Amino acid sequence: MNASVSSSVTPIGAAVRRKEDHRFITGKGRYTDDLDRPGQTYAYFVRSPYAHARIRHIDATAAKAMPGVVDVLTGADIAADGLGDLICGWMIHSKDGSPMKMGSHPALAKEKVRYVGDHVAVVIAETLNQAKDAALAVEVEYELLPAVADLATATDGEQIHDCAPRNTAFEWELGDKAATEAAFARAAKVTSIDIVNNRLAPNAIEPRAAIGEYDSGDEAFTLWTTSQNPHVARLVLSAFVGIAPENKLRVIAPDVGGGFGSKIFIYAEETVCAWASKKVGRPVKWTADRSEAFLSDAHGRDHITHAELAMDEAGHIIGFRIKTRANMGAYLSTFASSIPTYLYATLLSGQYAIPAIYCEVDAIYTTTAPVDAYRGAGRPEATFLLERIVEKAARERGEDPAEFRRRNFIKSFPHQTPVIMCYDAGDYVASLDKALEVADYKGFPARRAESERNGKLRGIGLSAYIEACGIAPSAAVGSLGAGVGLWESAEVRVNPTGNVEVLTGSHSHGQGHETTFAQLVSARLGIPIDQVSVVHGDTDKVQFGMGTYGSRSGAVGMSAIVKALDKVEAKAKKIAAHMLEASEGDIEFKDGKFTVAGTDRSLAFAEVALNAYVAHKFPTSEIEPGLKEGAFYDPTNFTFPAGCHICELEVDPETGVVEIKSFVAIDDFGEIINPMIVEGQVHGGIGQGIGQALMEGVTYDEDGQLVTGSYMDYTMPRAGDLPSFTVGMTQTRCPSNPLGIKGCGEAGAIGAPPAVINALTNALGTEDVPMPATPSRVWAIAQARASRLAAE
Repeated sequence: MNASVSSSVTPIGAAVRRKEDHRFITGKGRYTDDLDRPGQTYAYFVRSPYAHARIRHIDATAAKAMPGVVDVLTGADIAADGLGDLICGWMIHSKDGSPMKMGSHPALAKEKVRYVGDHVAVVIAETLNQAKDAALAVEVEYELLPAVADLATATDGEQIHDCAPRNTAFEWELGDKAATEAAFARAAKVTSIDIVNNRLAPNAIEPRAAIGEYDSGDEAFTLWTTSQNPHVARLVLSAFVGIAPENKLRVIAPDVGGGFGSKIFIYAEETVCAWASKKVGRPVKWTADRSEAFLSDAHGRDHITHAELAMDEAGHIIGFRIKTRANMGAYLSTFASSIPTYLYATLLSGQYAIPAIYCEVDAIYTTTAPVDAYRGAGRPEATFLLERIVEKAARERGEDPAEFRRRNFIKSFPHQTPVIMCYDAGDYVASLDKALEVADYKGFPARRAESERNGKLRGIGLSAYIEACGIAPSAAVGSLGAGVGLWESAEVRVNPTGNVEVLTGSHSHGQGHETTFAQLVSARLGIPIDQVSVVHGDTDKVQFGMGTYGSRSGAVGMSAIVKALDKVEAKAKKIAAHMLEASEGDIEFKDGKFTVAGTDRSLAFAEVALNAYVAHKFPTSEIEPGLKEGAFYDPTNFTFPAGCHICELEVDPETGVVEIKSFVAIDDFGEIINPMIVEGQVHGGIGQGIGQALMEGVTYDEDGQLVTGSYMDYTMPRAGDLPSFTVGMTQTRCPSNPLGIKGCGEAGAIGAPPAVINALTNALGTEDVPMPATPSRVWAIAQARASRLAAE
């Protein structure tokens, strides 16, 4: 694991250190906020202090007269310029066939504000402090309306969007209702559960930022922004918002310090910065402070669900039915509608052979920040629900939860679930067995007894998760309502001296693409990894690509690189054949050398690259000079990483403090390019999953005010809150992409929360342990347990 980058070829599977880390840890990263443009101004947004109100009047006279103020712009100015609304790019239809009810979402509110933090106006000034001071002088007259902050009662509240009666965006279903009802009718036992999946704030280390610049000479815009998918940002801002034609809009996402899904979306701030740069004739820069991030970054999760699991006499699961209310917040964000539908319900079969599933999802507007994809995006919600009810069902049957899972696992592949997904490969028993062994599952009773002697409560919990990654075949997602195809692009440029540039439509915001993508090229072409550079994040440099989310960079992005490398190799063989005066069919390429089969005549890769550009040795009528090839890869299926996580923890009933004693994660990610990076991804995901289970939770009060608006109130996990994770792998190669990759970026955040809560419920002897299980909540449950035991 401590191998460093060397001048030798780096094979797939080597734990090579990340090339980009030296830049980052020495302070040489180039993030959006590091950039300054000549003549730059600063933007600061006037945000609504109310959750729901009509805007009666905005008076910016005093603000415009303040020192350094360049302009104050409002929704009326955006409307006058004919800009369109922000969009949701995934169409969902309700059970009755009607399209989802998408409320108007202007970049600056025009008639109403719909959550605390909604954008009312923007002040542009010479300095940030001048902009902040002037923002306080903007007078906004509001007519207050009732807040609708409680998801459970939102359908009976004040109507938020005129187009959405009962504040319902859609009422959606998936699965065979009749078959599921029939399964329940013949069930020997039914287990039910009520689950709240708590709302989360993404909290990337780098807050969102944007710089818009208009060049009046070229009549073109450049937008620097913290984006996971700059080409999609350009497409939306061009085709839907109407900032500029695509050929007049350049979007650059430089180094990005974490995203977790929250930087996929097209937000108001970058839209306004680009538009305002033309209005004021100068570059406009905005960087969120942490308070703004809590208010306006798209949140994640936030479901209320009732579910029931039907079993036969032998303990086989025969039916699963689910009713979910999903909080959309005030507006449908860019991909929001897909999260509680096709990225949630399609994974409700989990690792289990469940013959009948029926799921209903009501998407509800509330006067809170929009809710969209956050690490895992629908898959954590599905896994938490399924793994909690499976655990409860096993306990109600008086059966070991591991053996109950084993009995119900899918055993053969491919496996068609009743909720669209067709799993292509897996071995769930192998992951379970290895996790049980590593966690010393059999030794748990002795450890529990020792904890009890010390006055502590000990619990153990399992989570057998599956996710769908590599999102996904364009035809498939198109049929499900996606507004774009989800292929990926790549271009491999071999320079005359034999070094290589890889231009990828994927985007790296912490995943280590500069290393893993270069590692793939090094292994394939037989050249040192330090002779490979990776270019991404600039729509003027890189061909159109779909970006990074849903653990698709390896399975889809690297597969596009493989296709481009195939073309490079094919052309290079033609050139080598002419140079070696041999038949093309006799040329073999291995370990960076082109060899005539059965002879010792060979050429190094760099020699062939040089001759590709010199073009003396081959007829240019047959072969074009140069060695540069591009490719697009559209996956044939999702990929299906899976695994088993086991959490063991101890509770101090006197304080409610939970200490995780061990956490074992055994995952099947298919082919591994760089195990060091994979382990880092798993560690980070588990940390976020433990955060959701024990600490993190966004809370609004009844007036729609954000109660958890800073790190004083929203608790993030720190090093002392986390154990040393034990990470291991099993492997079934993915058959649906050329590298056999499945994806690893979201697994920890998916598998960890149910493992932790299953362990807590095991320790406390009750199924009613909500997330986040904070010390105060755990203490109250432990005290109630003690009182109950004393009464018995």
